[in-house]
Amino acid sequence: MSHNELISSLRADQLQILTPDQAWHYRILPMKEEGQKVSFFIDEEAYDPMVAEELEVLLGKTILLEKISSDLIQKSLSKYYLRETGDTRKKSQAYTGTSEDFLSNLIAEAKNLKSSDIHIEIYDERCRVRIRIDGMLVERYILEKNDYPSMINKIKIMSNLDIAEKRLPQDGRIFFNHKGNKFDIRVSVLPTLHGEKVVLRLLSNDATNIDIARLGFSEYDLKNYLEGAKRPHGMLLISGPTGSGKTTTLYATLKLLNKETRNIVTIEDPIEYTLEGINQVQLKESIGLNFGSALRTFLRQDPDVIMVGEIRDPDTASMAIRASLTGHLVLSTIHTNSAWGTVSRLIDMGIPSFLVANTLNTTVAQRLVRTLCNCKQEVAFDSDLYPRHFKAYRSVRRHFVPKGCDNCFYTGFRGRKAVYEVIPIDYELAEKIKGGIFDISAELKERKIKTLSENAFELFEEGVTSLEEIYPLLVNF
Repeated sequence: MSHNELISSLRADQLQILTPDQAWHYRILPMKEEGQKVSFFIDEEAYDPMVAEELEVLLGKTILLEKISSDLIQKSLSKYYLRETGDTRKKSQAYTGTSEDFLSNLIAEAKNLKSSDIHIEIYDERCRVRIRIDGMLVERYILEKNDYPSMINKIKIMSNLDIAEKRLPQDGRIFFNHKGNKFDIRVSVLPTLHGEKVVLRLLSNDATNIDIARLGFSEYDLKNYLEGAKRPHGMLLISGPTGSGKTTTLYATLKLLNKETRNIVTIEDPIEYTLEGINQVQLKESIGLNFGSALRTFLRQDPDVIMVGEIRDPDTASMAIRASLTGHLVLSTIHTNSAWGTVSRLIDMGIPSFLVANTLNTTVAQRLVRTLCNCKQEVAFDSDLYPRHFKAYRSVRRHFVPKGCDNCFYTGFRGRKAVYEVIPIDYELAEKIKGGIFDISAELKERKIKTLSENAFELFEEGVTSLEEIYPLLVNF
């Protein structure tokens, strides 16, 4: 195998032989471990016979070093041993499952890397930890199988769950406070074939830094969206799959609406952000506090604006309609494939079409796409790369592809941007809803409203993202 093939096949358990500090200090990378012998790749420019002696003392094993190019070692270290760069991402640490501080350090590391979720999983022969960064799961650590049950119990104790219950799923919450890091974590424990799997959802507490102008709206879409948000009553619904940024958009909206003269109440599961001046309620299904029952109570709380985490059943939908009919602005999310699909979803839930037409003032669809790092590379474009049956809006001769550098940890991507489709419901569209007409492509074109597919194509055309990121949107819409 070539050096590149050996490096690309490195596993998390091999990488844990070293801490990031050791790897960067000696500019080495684990190659293989056989009994008491460990082989490392070393930067040819940093090679020193003394390195092997120092590592033998540190690791207590016989060390073999093989020289490779500085460029390859730099790329590999940046990819596998994340460290502090010019942004807010912090230096990561390597730990073993035996460390008392492993869990706290793991959570702190995931937060610093802007991860949204931590997956702790057990299989027949191994246990692993994966973290989700920019929507993609990355394997970070391999745990000792003997240490796995104690880690699960530690998580259960921190989240006030029953450590004796191993047969049923459990949900809990942790308020994390470690070395200045303060935020909430939603905990989900799931019994699997070989043991319990845990997913930790890291929640961003502070919504003060969310700016609606920087989320990804085009100027025209933002104008239409804000007009809907500024209406005194009616419903504003955002659709999209889990993890598409809907809650962030809602909180950016609430931040604009948050005035001393308004009473704003929310019911959420979970509460992902906190915002001073807003009354937030955590959903608790186990005691009967669901979206529908909370909405009934909200109407007696003299609200101006109501935010419902999700319209997921007919009872919640009918209460949201009732609230918007009685002079309140209702913001919520719903699971549909497109902005106009929200209409048929509400009707499928049993809401009469005339009520949908009278209350829905703006419907939005949203997705997240990863944005290319500045290291992106421009290449010639072949139209055969498009999905079958997709007709390009404009001709593209050249496009950008991910390359990879230190700043993006050699992924080629850095950060994410939302793609929107915003449809303001005017009189003519309301009549279409009442008449049960669901093909409104001509009306959208007349109003210069761009679909998710068109807005995503523009980002690709401008070199903001790659074709692989927008590909699902071109296929479905």
